[in-house]
Amino acid sequence: MFEIVGELHDVETFATGSGIREIARLQKHYGKGRWRKRKGIATIRLSEGSLFLAEIHWYEATGIGKKEFKIKRLLREVQGV
Repeated sequence: MFEIVGELHDVETFATGSGIREIARLQKHYGKGRWRKRKGIATIRLSEGSLFLAEIHWYEATGIGKKEFKIKRLLREVQGV
């Protein structure tokens, strides 16, 4: 598990609608919406307490919000935030 510390930045949408493989599951679980798969950079705190700058991916829909955050890549360790 991890916690996002601070703001997400360099946010991009890289898949929408039928371009998302999991669209049926997302709609069934969270509801119908204009789903997008997005990515961005954030400082995260891992469960053992260390801080990293990481690339994060998630799904997002208007009126539903951001769901299912996952770490795609740890970029570098961050000291003292």
